[in-house]
Amino acid sequence: MQVFATPSAATHPNVPPTVGVGGASAVPPAAAFPGAAGPTAAPASPAAAPASFPGNGGHQPLPIVVPNPVLAGGRRARSVTLHPLLAAALEFGSPAAEQFRALRTRIGQVEFGGRDCRSLVVTSPMPGDGKTVTSANLALSMAQEFHRKVLIIDADLRKGALHRMFGVDNEPGLTDVLAGDVPLEEALIWIPEYRLTLLPAGRPTNQPTELLGSFEMRRAVDTLRTHFDRIVIDTPPALALADVGVVGPLSDGVLLVVRAGQTPRPAIERALRQVAPARVLGLVLNDVGEISSGYAYGRVDNQNAGRRVARSGA
Repeated sequence: MQVFATPSAATHPNVPPTVGVGGASAVPPAAAFPGAAGPTAAPASPAAAPASFPGNGGHQPLPIVVPNPVLAGGRRARSVTLHPLLAAALEFGSPAAEQFRALRTRIGQVEFGGRDCRSLVVTSPMPGDGKTVTSANLALSMAQEFHRKVLIIDADLRKGALHRMFGVDNEPGLTDVLAGDVPLEEALIWIPEYRLTLLPAGRPTNQPTELLGSFEMRRAVDTLRTHFDRIVIDTPPALALADVGVVGPLSDGVLLVVRAGQTPRPAIERALRQVAPARVLGLVLNDVGEISSGYAYGRVDNQNAGRRVARSGA
């Protein structure tokens, strides 16, 4: 299992930090990503179960209109104001942006069953770990690749925040599509300035888990996979809700974002069990501070899971 390190920060400053756990100390990060000095989390992982990806699953694709250059329906964002934590776009040459490019590269190297990783779920054990900032920065970084059609989906139907990160409307969105109120293409927002398409969460619903586990959700993801090269799905925290358990198997794999020095080891272990049977691609160690060599990662082997994290730079 890979452990990726990035200097991004948690998205919810009003959420009190959890108890820190032991590990190596962090150095101050780039200005846009104020880091937490102190110990980093040393996550433990059980062996990940094989992915359960349905492919097209025998479902009939949704009838949709495909405009040029990507599926974007009737909404095109003329101009957006990005959240200041989106360093992948706002601070292109910064160390923080470089970490997301390196993370993008590592994900691009993942292969299983003869195919690459085209869709991934991003979650975290707890609120405040930085999953939404990580999702948005990763999607922006992927969109910077030449000729890549990239979609980011806000599947946090209770507290969706991606529309605020990109400064666009939240409705219509995913809930409206799954409820059958709008066609899929009408809920998508094409952001030409950053070559990225967003599917926001949509109107509030009192049945988020049921909608995410529905046939309509599976069919929507299958359809979107035929039009996009990369899909990033932001979900609620794994320990708080059951949503990631129904969305994870629809993707090629799951990234678990943990906050250095804040996310407790037991929470990481429980979250890894919670996302099964989806394939866990690795852990993103968030808020570790600036990394001078450009990228840091580790490997946890399954025989010694929880006992040793090898850390190196590349």
